[in-house]
This record gives sequence, C-alpha cells and structure tokens, in this order.
Amino acid sequence: MPRGVVPRQPARSGRQDRVARAVSGAKSVPSQTAGRKDARAGTGPHAGPGRGSASAAAPRGRQKSTKPKAVPAGKIKGYNPVAGERVADILKRLDQLYPNVTCALTHASAWQLLVATILSAQSTDVNVNRVTPELFRKYPSVEALAAISPEQLEPDVRSTGFFRNKSKSVVGAAKKIVAEFGGQVPDDMEKLLTLPGVARKTANVVLGTWFKKAEGVVVDTHVHRISRRLELTTQDDPQKIEQDLMRVIPRQRWILFSHQMIWHGRGLCIARKPKCADCPLENLCHAGDKTWSTVAIHKHAKA
Repeated sequence: MPRGVVPRQPARSGRQDRVARAVSGAKSVPSQTAGRKDARAGTGPHAGPGRGSASAAAPRGRQKSTKPKAVPAGKIKGYNPVAGERVADILKRLDQLYPNVTCALTHASAWQLLVATILSAQSTDVNVNRVTPELFRKYPSVEALAAISPEQLEPDVRSTGFFRNKSKSVVGAAKKIVAEFGGQVPDDMEKLLTLPGVARKTANVVLGTWFKKAEGVVVDTHVHRISRRLELTTQDDPQKIEQDLMRVIPRQRWILFSHQMIWHGRGLCIARKPKCADCPLENLCHAGDKTWSTVAIHKHAKA
C-alpha cells in the first residue's frame, strides 16, 4: 500500500443505520465528517456533482417525521382505501373525537335552518349566526319574508357575502313555501330541491338535522376536502362525492358522519395547515399535503 494512503473507513452513522432510524422514526444526526468523506468518494447521501456538504442536524424539540416518498395508491399491493375495516376504523375514531356533534347553525325551526343554510354558502357559520338572530326578530315567520322584496332583505344579509343572490333565494323560497306547501318546509328531497337556492347540500342539512332523515350525505367544503384526503373518493364534483360516500358509509351514519367531518375540518384538518401531529386519524391518512406523517404518502390523496 502506498505510503500515506489510508483506506476509506465506513461512515460512523452508517447508511443502513440511517435507513433503520428513519423507518423507526428515531432521530438521525449524520456525522458531518463522514458526510464529506462519502461525497468525495462518490458514495453516500451527498454523492453527485456539486454536492459535498454535510446534511443538517435534526432540529431540537419535538421530532417531526420526514415525509416519505409519494407513491401512487393504485400501485400499493393489497391496499384498498374503502375497505370495510378501514372505513369502520375511521368512523370509530371520529366517534371518539366528536361523539354528539350537530349542525353549528343556530336555528329554532326548519325554516330558520333552511334560511341559515342558504346564507352559509361562501360564508362561515359564525358569521351567519351573527346575522340570523336580528333577521328572525325582524321577520319572525316564513310569511313575513314572503311579503317583502329581495331588495328589502339585502341590507340584513349583506355581511354574509353574495347578498343579492342570497336575498333572491331566501325570499323566493319563502314565497314558494307559502304558495305551494302551506307555509311549512317540506320534508321531502324532491320538493326541497324545487325551492330557489336549494341544492342537495342544503336539502341534506335540513332533512338530516331537523327532520332526522338520512337521504344523503352533506358535502360542504370540509367534507369535500377531507373525504378526498382520506381516499374515500377520488371525485371532485360534490354530487359524485356524495354518491361515493353513500356507498362506503353505512346509511345510519350519514347524518352524524357529515357533522363529524365538518367539525374535524374546522378544528384539526384545517385546509391551509392541517394539524396532522395532533390528529387521531393520522396513521390512517396518506394525504399528499400532510404537515407531518408516520405513514407513506399517496400523491393522489389530496383535496
């Protein structure tokens, strides 16, 4: 052996050790010296043109798991996101998180719930709940709202957004209910869908929350987003999402499931920055936009 030439020694951190630690979730702090040796020798995680710097040490405090490489869910052998056992596990954990939740819109009748739901489009329940007490004091019955014009209602609902269209829908629904349904909100899906401003989401809210009829699944923005993240559907159209959910969620759970998903979307699975590290559903979720993960990421599992 030529004088002064010392055989390259394996990095003390060890490539296999790093893999094992990453899989187990333990902290991995590679040796900076070993990293530089590996880079010069053309091996190790820093090999390649223009790369020779050592990796940074793991951050202090709570250890966050690195996102695993995204893989297409369809290529995972034996994985079925809507398998009965997986869906049952999701429902069980939702029950533990939100055992008795219901609609957050303040209401005292089917008519008030219908109006509040129409006003909640592109708005928050908190904002709607600030508007409706004074609205229902000023117009205490469906007949009172049927007697005014949409323009008269606009100032009262302006803060909910899209107030002109919402005013037309509320007044139009009031007039139709008085004229065709004797002043009573119908408890039938087909009849509800004939009312101005009422689509399946609004109809499902009224039927499920007030009349306790499970005719479908409420698909609002939270249900839309979370059901896609949990791979319960791959659809983007609300009606197609509803049909997928109706196939995998037991009918007796449709009403509660919707409320639980909505509460989950407000509290933990927040759109811009989900609190994955605090979520009891975390290890069942392979969403591509998770902020922290202990499981593989599926690149198509996202809102």
